Amino acid sequence: MIERDVALADGRMLHAYDAPPPGRTTLSLLWQHGSPQTGAPLEPVLEAAAGRGIRVFSYARPSYGGSSPNPGRDVGSAAADTTAVADALGVDRFVAMGASGGGPHALAAAAMLPGRVVGAATLAGVAPFSTDFDWFDGMASPDGIRSAFDGRAARATFEQTAEFDPAQFVAADYAALGGPWSALGQDVARSAAFGHDGLIDDDVAFTSPWGFALEDVIAPVLVVQGAIDRVVPPGHGTWVASRLPRAELWLRPDDGHVSVLAAVPAAMDWLLEHRP
Repeated sequence: MIERDVALADGRMLHAYDAPPPGRTTLSLLWQHGSPQTGAPLEPVLEAAAGRGIRVFSYARPSYGGSSPNPGRDVGSAAADTTAVADALGVDRFVAMGASGGGPHALAAAAMLPGRVVGAATLAGVAPFSTDFDWFDGMASPDGIRSAFDGRAARATFEQTAEFDPAQFVAADYAALGGPWSALGQDVARSAAFGHDGLIDDDVAFTSPWGFALEDVIAPVLVVQGAIDRVVPPGHGTWVASRLPRAELWLRPDDGHVSVLAAVPAAMDWLLEHRP
């Protein structure tokens, strides 16, 4: 895997990753990381991609993993950052995949880069805030995201005393973290070295206007959601899928927030099948 820093026109820098497959490339895939992570694509993602000839590229969002801050960013700003990284790496058309906090940012690329992003998949992705459904229903520990509705200062104050609530994960999540997705827990631990600003800014962006509408996404989108997810409850996935013009919803009855990532290989197959 190749790492490089991508300089942006506004003076910021994004830390990017590029992992071409060992043989012929069948597809290029942007991986949008969860909150908080370093931005490096996780080993199970790379393994699934390599076996399918998929080139994976990614970058650390602002304030994550060595990337510069972008004060006041919204979800839609990820489209411009994605463009800069793809241009620097020589990637033309691609698909986008995001997990958890990466889901909205994958959708941003699909909405705002039509024709260039030819498909997308989200796994346990957050929905835009809406009163059309109970946005908080099923969240085991919603206080952190609730604080973001009061602005960045309130969210930053909450983070000073925040502690992980083990009730957010179901047994299937802990099994995934102790087995095939142990790389996720390790990457979350590494992300702590870069501070909490990325996570804080993500939460504020999620609870503010995103800068685009789900209805703007013209590419096919696969929405994968765990039915027993206690971090991003299933109502988020079903609502997002109902608003996307060309969506397919996979509601996995036995999966939580982490174990749903077992669907990554199948989601890659779906993207390969639905590319134009």
